[in-house]
Amino acid sequence: MADAKSTSSEIRRTRANAVRALSMDAVQQAKSGHPGMPMGMADIAEVLWTDYLRYNPSNPKWADRDRFILSNGHGSMLHYALLHLSGYNLPMAELKHFRQLHSKTPGHPEYGYAPGIETTTGPLGQGISNGVGMALSEKVLAGQFNQPGHDIVNHFTYVFMGDGCLMEGISHEACSLAGTLGLGKLIAFWDNNGISIDGEVDPWFTDDTPARFAAYGWQVIDSVDGHNSESIASAIDRAQAETARPSLICCRTVIGWGSPNKSGTESAHGAPLGDEEIALVRENIDWPHPPFVIPDEIYATWNAVDKGTAGEDAWRAGFERYRTDHPALALEFERRMSGALPENWSNKADEFLRDVNAAAATVATRKASQQALEGYGPVLPELIGGSADLAGSNLTLWSGSVPVTAADASGNYIYFGVREFGMSALCNGIALHGGLVPYCATFLVFSDYARNALRMAALMKIRSIFVYTHDSIGLGEDGPTHQAVEQTATLRLIPNMSLWRPCDTVETAVAWRMALERHNGPTCLLFSRQNLDFQVRDEQQIQAISRGGYVLRDCEGTPEAIIIATGSEVGLAVDAAARLNSQGRRVRVVSMPSTDVFDTQDVAYKESVLPPVVTARVAVEAGVTPTWVRYVGLQGAVVGIDSFGESAPAEVVFEHFGFTVANVVATVEKVMTA
Repeated sequence: MADAKSTSSEIRRTRANAVRALSMDAVQQAKSGHPGMPMGMADIAEVLWTDYLRYNPSNPKWADRDRFILSNGHGSMLHYALLHLSGYNLPMAELKHFRQLHSKTPGHPEYGYAPGIETTTGPLGQGISNGVGMALSEKVLAGQFNQPGHDIVNHFTYVFMGDGCLMEGISHEACSLAGTLGLGKLIAFWDNNGISIDGEVDPWFTDDTPARFAAYGWQVIDSVDGHNSESIASAIDRAQAETARPSLICCRTVIGWGSPNKSGTESAHGAPLGDEEIALVRENIDWPHPPFVIPDEIYATWNAVDKGTAGEDAWRAGFERYRTDHPALALEFERRMSGALPENWSNKADEFLRDVNAAAATVATRKASQQALEGYGPVLPELIGGSADLAGSNLTLWSGSVPVTAADASGNYIYFGVREFGMSALCNGIALHGGLVPYCATFLVFSDYARNALRMAALMKIRSIFVYTHDSIGLGEDGPTHQAVEQTATLRLIPNMSLWRPCDTVETAVAWRMALERHNGPTCLLFSRQNLDFQVRDEQQIQAISRGGYVLRDCEGTPEAIIIATGSEVGLAVDAAARLNSQGRRVRVVSMPSTDVFDTQDVAYKESVLPPVVTARVAVEAGVTPTWVRYVGLQGAVVGIDSFGESAPAEVVFEHFGFTVANVVATVEKVMTA
């Protein structure tokens, strides 16, 4: 524990004022931004970053560093100022270009831009939820790797959050689970300034927040003066000492602290203070320096390079002792933190695919997904996941699943409860932390609840895997509230999101493999509730699945028409083509389990699958139709569903909406004769 009393209050306030000055000056120069939160939380940040946070500016990816998350990401200049002052490679020029094109200091913290940014924040509530995932990762990895006398995984996750984060429903989901799982290394600071964009929050935010978190099973440290270093340090000491529960530190602060006319009001929240007010702030806080000028003596009190390097060196020395005593575990830890798959991964995955193909099983693809977990899980100890209270329906449990609990976190299966949004953001935190590969599952229709977390995963280009079963009107009797119609198409529209909708066991095995091997973005895996026929393929066709689209059934000579299908509709397309071909027509069937992967193929391959001379094309998918126009063209047609579903047995619903051989045949014939 640190001793805040060893540093004078004058030095502390000067350091905090450096953060305030950089924040207000950068916002003013950008002519946009949020100066109030950085100015209000500067004192808290100064204590945390100088006395408690374990980090190395020279190596932002040190495996056992503490994680710091700014959940109220609109106050991003607080984070940028801290990174700059403490010695990260974030020069003053980047602060001067705050919110400008291609700068490392965008309007909200973005993962992959400035070093030291652990996650992209801004959509309120997701940062704290990511933090729960990171703290869970720390606990799981500690359970899996730490040995007596060797705590190689032993760090905290610190989160700053404001009233807005706590109003968002996702914070309830994630923080409730954090208490249940006993994440004692998670410490959150509530910036209780009572102000949001619309003014004082009392008319719309009267929750008893301390009681709420106490009910979740958190340690609550209330009534902390967020502008008093000793009060802040004492609270952090108490939080670190509590190992069985996460801690909420409730800090009373003044938004825009130091501003004579705007502090404590919404006018300090989301707009520049203005030149006149900034001049008054400088006078009020005794900061005589020009904009973007930090005296060397202040830099010296902030710089954490030497301290951080020494801290990492000490950890590395401990890790070498660990390597001596546990060489296999040390190698495994290094591999997993690097993100690399096991050396035997490709051979084992190839072997599993051969076995799946030989089995020729006709099962629901949700069952095929479970079989993929059985095949890949033993090879991938880093695989961790779960379901939003639908394990028996999503089939996310496999024989090697071991529940993660508060008492024993060394397992690999998380019971998320009915928390789709929190679950998804939490998995993003796990992916960001490193050392684990997360998957989470629910019904496809409920991906809507998690939508913004999926978008954030794609924006950050992280390896989160989202498993969605009951992927269409094939859900049947539960009716339109549960039948996914538009979700497949809209998920495909998310930039950098890869989506697979496989048609059988073989395509499912390939889809899972592609998701696990993808290191530059998330993947959605869509699976059926109902059984789907196994499709016979040759070796060349099996290899082509990974290209996103391929010729599954061909005809003699140049095709007159092409039927493109995905998932449960592939079998229907095959049957329709067989009928047409038996009548002397020439019809090709293309299975396209992943449109985004197919789109990345070279032109020669795409045209070999979809020859441009063949304009008679029909797409078949049990969902909305507009996105298929790019593949069938204006002369083609789509057998789809542009309305909500109906409650009835699946086969009845499919027939009602025209997913029959007769209707597909008629549609193809109509296109060919148009």
